[in-house]
Amino acid sequence: MVPMKIVRSRYAGACYGVERALSLVDDAADAARVSGAAVHTLGPLIHNPQVVGELQRRGVEEVRGVEEVGEGILVIRSHGVAPAAIERARSRGLQVVDATCPHVSKAQAAARHLREQGCRVVVVGEPGHPEVEGIQAYAGSDAIVVQGPSDLPAGLVGGGGGRKGVGSEDGGGMIGVVVQTTQTAEVLDAVVEALRGRGIAPVVRNTICFATRQRQEAAIELADSVDAMVVVGGRNSGNTTRLAQLCQAVCPRTHHVENASELVPAWFEGVSVVGITAGASTPEGQIIAVEQALQCARL
Repeated sequence: MVPMKIVRSRYAGACYGVERALSLVDDAADAARVSGAAVHTLGPLIHNPQVVGELQRRGVEEVRGVEEVGEGILVIRSHGVAPAAIERARSRGLQVVDATCPHVSKAQAAARHLREQGCRVVVVGEPGHPEVEGIQAYAGSDAIVVQGPSDLPAGLVGGGGGRKGVGSEDGGGMIGVVVQTTQTAEVLDAVVEALRGRGIAPVVRNTICFATRQRQEAAIELADSVDAMVVVGGRNSGNTTRLAQLCQAVCPRTHHVENASELVPAWFEGVSVVGITAGASTPEGQIIAVEQALQCARL
């Protein structure tokens, strides 16, 4: 019997922002052991249930709001938060460790700058996602969140008394566009083209993370050359879910798992070559565990 060949994507797994967040929370936990201070994360540090569970076992507790923390260290999740949350934490005397991904911070800054320029900001991303909520807070109260062209308000059109070539829902001011760091370029392009089709010349800030683009492009390339794909990462991870969707479009036998125990033997019947990729919030150890399970047929 010829063993199944396993090929890992050229770019897969934890990105710099996630590794930085894990390093910061490790440092905070080490400091807390010395000082006796409690350590909390404002929401899950990253979208990976296994990592969050391990942090809890180490005494790092997740909270949903600043008000739940009386004292100690509060770590801001990698997805970022609204600036008001950080201000509240500091006003309560908490030691704030900001683990916001630098790429998310750039998206927040871009949204704020567009707002300060007088733009009404369109945020391309998932409504309700913590990163998007944070960016929206920097973009201003009149910001619009859209997942695609169909979500654009009907009244958002060009013309009127605003600056030449730009428009807004009231026909007046400029429109700026930022994008959730883990979105695809295709979605951003579709929204921008839809705005232009309405006579709007938006000010576009492409804030998609380079690491996200690398992982998406490499995963699609691999999925097109294998019999089956395994995508490793949290189901609550937007970037991992998008990887699975992109791979599924190219390779129908694509399976999204959080860990090796979820692999099913029937998925790989008749498969000669299986590809593996992983989301940006997936640590190396979780990818290796899936590879080993496939290599050893411990399914």
